Amino acid sequence: MEMTGEQRIEAPRQRVWEALNDPEILKQCIPGCQTLEKLADDRMRAVALVKVGPIGARFAGEVKLSELDPPNGYRIEGEGQGGPAGFAKGGARVQLTEDGLATRLTYEVAAQIGGRLAQLGGPIIDATAKQMAAAFFRKLSDVVVAPAPAPAGTDAAAGAASATADEVAAVSSAPTAVAPTNRFPIAWILAVVVAALAGHTLGGGDAGSWMSLAIGLLVIVVAAAAFDFGRRSKQTVIAIDPELLARILERLR
Repeated sequence: MEMTGEQRIEAPRQRVWEALNDPEILKQCIPGCQTLEKLADDRMRAVALVKVGPIGARFAGEVKLSELDPPNGYRIEGEGQGGPAGFAKGGARVQLTEDGLATRLTYEVAAQIGGRLAQLGGPIIDATAKQMAAAFFRKLSDVVVAPAPAPAGTDAAAGAASATADEVAAVSSAPTAVAPTNRFPIAWILAVVVAALAGHTLGGGDAGSWMSLAIGLLVIVVAAAAFDFGRRSKQTVIAIDPELLARILERLR
């Protein structure tokens, strides 16, 4: 049996080469592989369940790598025994070439089949071999190009950043409090009323100059306190119409 083919893998050539020499990756990719053990840098032992047509068997064998030319390719040779089902032996040439940012993998396979498997005929064996090869390279491509896991804490940091952005947006979009016009804090009103009453009383001429001075100082202190209170609170406790205030002051005179 002879078979050739190629597969384009979306990964750098060095990465593909390392995958083809990694027992754990090969075990994931070989259809029916149960165990794969690396005996040396150029030898591996494998056990796999293989089904060809109506015949299924458990094959065990060894594989040897030769003509190693990293990361360009190598030659692989092996033999497996499947008990009453028969045996298989042969070799393959694997070549890796750069294809932009990807890798093009080409292979040439030559194998001999014996025992009951050989009685199934060439078409069945060829079709099974092509299916297994396609499954192997599809899985290899999936494993090699799989995205790397995100560093720990990335999701939490992204969530915090998103929350912070939302909070900033909420603050930015919140309406700004604007001091109402034509309105006076209650403390300012009290200061004006006190000043008006004091002026009205002093206008009678019955109080001495010292009392006038004391009341004047009291008015200044109350006005200063009212101004500080209004500046700090920035809130309207009570509102009064300016015209109404003017009429009240007019009556007090």
